Amino acid sequence: MGEDLRIGLVGCGRLAEIGYLPALRAARGVALEAVAEPEPARRARVAALAGRVPEFADAAALLAGAEVDGLVLATPAPAHVPDARAAAAAGVAVLVEKPPAVDGRVAAELAALTPAPWIGFNRRFDPGITALRSALGSALGSAPPADGEVELLLELAYRRPGWGAHTVNDDALLDLGPHLIDLARWLTRSEVSAVSHAALSPERAAFDLVLGRGRARIRCATDRPHHELVEVRDRHGTVLGRHRRGGLLAALGGRLVPRRGPHPLVASLVGQLEAFGRAVRGASEPALGGAADGVSVMRTVDTVRLAYSAGSDLTGDLPTTVLTPEE
Repeated sequence: MGEDLRIGLVGCGRLAEIGYLPALRAARGVALEAVAEPEPARRARVAALAGRVPEFADAAALLAGAEVDGLVLATPAPAHVPDARAAAAAGVAVLVEKPPAVDGRVAAELAALTPAPWIGFNRRFDPGITALRSALGSALGSAPPADGEVELLLELAYRRPGWGAHTVNDDALLDLGPHLIDLARWLTRSEVSAVSHAALSPERAAFDLVLGRGRARIRCATDRPHHELVEVRDRHGTVLGRHRRGGLLAALGGRLVPRRGPHPLVASLVGQLEAFGRAVRGASEPALGGAADGVSVMRTVDTVRLAYSAGSDLTGDLPTTVLTPEE
């Protein structure tokens, strides 16, 4: 493949430090070229951990002062559009962390850029979830089944103070919901057509989705011990597959025995970065989240909020793209 793809990392917060830095060291075909962050102390710390790479105050300064082939935007959602727009003007590819935007309208602004950015739905690259999707694809076959063919339960929880984010204070729906909405679409290879039973608070989000190939119950929390669950059942209740991580016992064990080795999210970030590098070079990478995926997910987030406010179920033309069974 020739030389490594040169990456500029924008945002030097917690995700950069414990996620992207070790992932960039481990990923093949990509190399960290420079970092950008408005807060000097965080910027200097990440630059030092990365081996004294050049550091800049923001994405525009990085684009002007360093030669990079791609940007990773690990910044709060409101910064994504201006930074991605600057990269597009410079002809530089972009991978935008989730949530891609604060809502569907702004996500559509990202999708309108040329070149359009990719979206960091990194859980698609978790080995356990990848295996679950393969198994589910075999179970569903290639013919489009009727609604309700499979039932999904997707849960994601963590304690926000334990994560230690510096600036992000999104509610649970915006913080965690995009990952699980995207997984529901990706696992079933279909789009969301309705939202029901929405219940929201700053720390919790619970709602149900109707998709073209099934239904999904989604539960998010930012005030509970780390817990991830993806479970798929057929229409008769038989478990087709399950992926689980964390939980109360794991949290208690982590207090007694400190974690050794990289954070669990690093493996999925490695896979995502390698796919990003190949995609920038022109390869087809269907597992990599695209801008249209970001629009579909954020429009679903908007619909969850509307359903909660209205106190009723909502249906409508939510997606902007439809995933085929072969994708």
